[in-house]
Amino acid sequence: MSNDPQISVLVGRFQPFHKAHLALLQQALDIAPHCVVVIGSAFQARTPKNPFSWTERAEMIRLALPEALRARVHMLPMRDYYDEARWVAAVHAGVAAFAASAGLPAQAGVALVGHFKDATSGYLRAFPGWQLVSVPRLHSGDGTAVRDAWFGAEPAQREAALAALVDVAPPTTLAFLRAWSALPAFAELVVEWQMLRAYRQAWQAAPYAPVFVTVDAVVRCAGHVLLIERGKAPGRGLLAVPGGFIEARETAYQSALRELQEETHLHLLDDTMRHGLRATTVFDHPDRSLRGRTITHAHFFDLGERELPEVRADDDAQSVQWLPVARLAALEDRFHDDHFHMLDHFLGLTGPAGA
Repeated sequence: MSNDPQISVLVGRFQPFHKAHLALLQQALDIAPHCVVVIGSAFQARTPKNPFSWTERAEMIRLALPEALRARVHMLPMRDYYDEARWVAAVHAGVAAFAASAGLPAQAGVALVGHFKDATSGYLRAFPGWQLVSVPRLHSGDGTAVRDAWFGAEPAQREAALAALVDVAPPTTLAFLRAWSALPAFAELVVEWQMLRAYRQAWQAAPYAPVFVTVDAVVRCAGHVLLIERGKAPGRGLLAVPGGFIEARETAYQSALRELQEETHLHLLDDTMRHGLRATTVFDHPDRSLRGRTITHAHFFDLGERELPEVRADDDAQSVQWLPVARLAALEDRFHDDHFHMLDHFLGLTGPAGA
């Protein structure tokens, strides 16, 4: 009986799919007859960092392959759990489900193919039951550089900017970007990319990389949760829980209440809010916010089954509403940053990973 793996696994965000990704995928296809491509950040809202849906990225990957190889590749969309144990469990479950659907034995050998680039590559060590195939850097392709060139080019220079990426991205990816540039979403993301670039440049003179501290308020009442629609970049038009930056002379709790009142005009007695506070959790994943390193203290309030309090949008919110908790799972790709994950943490929206 052969010990050769029957499934290879390749993990990435592929935003967009470039030649370094293609080199790794070709390695994965050389190793095993079946390849599972785990597409990370699968259900995030469109942002300058994650402009493409997981289905668009799957199409980019397929287009870059010869037709004869496409049937050997299975796409596995994977949400960001911001919790390695849950994420690893979900990847295991997804690969096992593919193996079963392909008629492979339960103990089919699996090889995880990847390149140790930086701290974000630590996941490669999280699958001790799989064979790890560590591949040296095979190409200089870099998704951030591609996105910066694409978003940063003036309209008249965009074609030249894409042409300059010929050594970085496959022709099919460049054609995809060229077509995508005509969509309304592209112009919106350019504005957000420019805002984020200016934001980071404003902090470049700081002696240390800045770490921001924020607060958020998750408020549940009678089967509903209080959400705003953001009125400003980053995340303009996306759903979010009320929140903002902590102020110098406030506790985290005081800041959470102030932001809640400023953005939603939810004015309840202090005793009501204190009795409704069920938990406070720190969300500190390094990649949770497009602004940069941002640590937030999220306060979860449960107001019970009372009548929904009146609210009114103000400050950074362009609208505010009480949304039924039962509707939230279907809106995952409409949330700003990690706010869906925040709601999932307190309200259990997605269930156990891989379920």
